[in-house]
Amino acid sequence: MGFLADALSRVKPSATIAMTQKARELKASGMDVISLSVGEPDFDTPDHIKEAAIDAIRRGETKYPPVSGIVPLREAIVKKFKRENGLDYKVSQTIVGTGGKHVIYNALLATLNPGDEVVIPRPYWVSYPEMVILCGGTPVFAETDMAHDFKLQPEELERAITPKTKWIILNSPSNPSGAAYTRDEMKKITDVLMRHPHVWVLTDDMYEHLTYGDFEFVTPAQVEPGLYDRTLTMNGVSKAYAMTGWRIGYAAGPEQLIKAMDFVQGQQTSGASSISQWAAVAALDGTQEHLARFKAAFQERRDLVVSMLNQSNGLKCPVPEGAFYVYPSCAELIGKTTESGKTLASDEDFVTELLQAEGVAAVHGSAFGLGPNLRISYATSNKTLEEACRRIQRFCGSLR
Repeated sequence: MGFLADALSRVKPSATIAMTQKARELKASGMDVISLSVGEPDFDTPDHIKEAAIDAIRRGETKYPPVSGIVPLREAIVKKFKRENGLDYKVSQTIVGTGGKHVIYNALLATLNPGDEVVIPRPYWVSYPEMVILCGGTPVFAETDMAHDFKLQPEELERAITPKTKWIILNSPSNPSGAAYTRDEMKKITDVLMRHPHVWVLTDDMYEHLTYGDFEFVTPAQVEPGLYDRTLTMNGVSKAYAMTGWRIGYAAGPEQLIKAMDFVQGQQTSGASSISQWAAVAALDGTQEHLARFKAAFQERRDLVVSMLNQSNGLKCPVPEGAFYVYPSCAELIGKTTESGKTLASDEDFVTELLQAEGVAAVHGSAFGLGPNLRISYATSNKTLEEACRRIQRFCGSLR
């Protein structure tokens, strides 16, 4: 009998964390490395949010918080969903966790039994299938392609659903592709789900505020009220408020589910950091002026990166609607040989050789379930992105 749990042998390590760590190690050794592998805004947390945290410390808000979150934050979450999404929730229908990943994990842990299936469109955030496996479920993948901008089509969703399906996880805008669903596109997805009343919807809206141009964000229960009683709408402050290190995610859904998640969390981590929660109150209830600045900067960066990547030999990069990632195809470069003599057999080979040859860290698309692609984060300065894209162009041009 082995000491470690068998489940660990079925779970893959996070490719995004692994690549980021590899880039750090090479940089520490003296190599000139540009890391485009991490999903973290380069902006600082807005000052009014930081001041709210400092005020909370001075008031002595440093004791154990309630497991489901402090009431002022849960009230702010209720107001946010009503104000921005047209969704009506009671405070008792909300929960706060230590980041969005924690919220998703608790929902799966509270609901999955062996044999339960969770439909996950690919490309997917690397943690979705691994969390499903750790919680005893079975991930089932629904296919997308570049021709449809990596958006799930209704017929593919229909094909993926079985009598064993318990959840579908929807992420819009998407990590890794940046794809986001219009109201009409989301309605086609929700129409399928209305025909399958046993399927619950877990929607990851973490990048809600990072959409560009005239794009209008929508969430499933907003588009189809008939799904309200079987939807968990998850969000957080990490991306739109540049609060990744504060570790606050939240969700709202049916009270029975929220109580089950509270039960799990009570035996797992208890409440999220009290100081971070007070900061999140200021984020949700306070001024949103910084969002326009964030969005304008990210849109400019997106356009820069898409343009330069599409000028690279063999790369094809669609224009995403949101988040801060692009997901170009490197299919035309598979089989090519590098100047060092390495033949590229996969997208993983591509990003590995790109890092070694040019010091640019990206993540291979197969880690997100769909290749040959690579995920590039443009959450850094224009100057850095220009240099990184020049290096990518040089690397692609060197392949034979």
